[in-house]
Amino acid sequence: MAGTADRYLYLARHGEASPDESRLTDNGRRQAVLLGQRLRGSPLKAVHHGPLPRAEQTAQLVCDQLDGVPLQVSEPAGDYIPYLPQRGELPPESADAMLARLSEFPAEEREQGPELAQAALAQFTGPVDGDEPRHELIVTHNFLIGWLVRAALDAPKWRWMGLLHANAALTVIRYAPGRPASVLFYNDTGHLPTELRWTGFPPDLCV
Repeated sequence: MAGTADRYLYLARHGEASPDESRLTDNGRRQAVLLGQRLRGSPLKAVHHGPLPRAEQTAQLVCDQLDGVPLQVSEPAGDYIPYLPQRGELPPESADAMLARLSEFPAEEREQGPELAQAALAQFTGPVDGDEPRHELIVTHNFLIGWLVRAALDAPKWRWMGLLHANAALTVIRYAPGRPASVLFYNDTGHLPTELRWTGFPPDLCV
């Protein structure tokens, strides 16, 4: 009878995008290439990406640096609101501001997001069937990375908010049979030069 093995889930936010988000900037393309070079030699079995151009372009540039790793588009790897909290779940001093921020996003992202977020958990998390560990990369967006890290840490569902990820930074989560998930590292930008490490963050959070 087949057992289960470790899953290593690599998470990367897309590279820096143009103001209309239709393409990567020159910096974003550099970030993606450097991310791919960092992952060269990693035992990746698949690269998944969301359907939006900035994720697709980043994933393709990453794969160009790898050796025949298949590239797969995935709707659950897209950009959406993964969970809509109720006011009572949030810290009282910031609940109004947090809910006001969520209300600014398109209705489609708010309404379809929770179902896609559950699909992402089902597709991408937990140990894998068989005897061989599986390493796979998702090139995605800030909100989904926050959602998956929150789930790995068993944090409250609303706590995807406030987790920020730099463009082309790398996070890795390990799912081992019989053990809690482990966040091996988070928001690692060691493969990027200093001038490319803080894109994607509000200016006041660049430290």
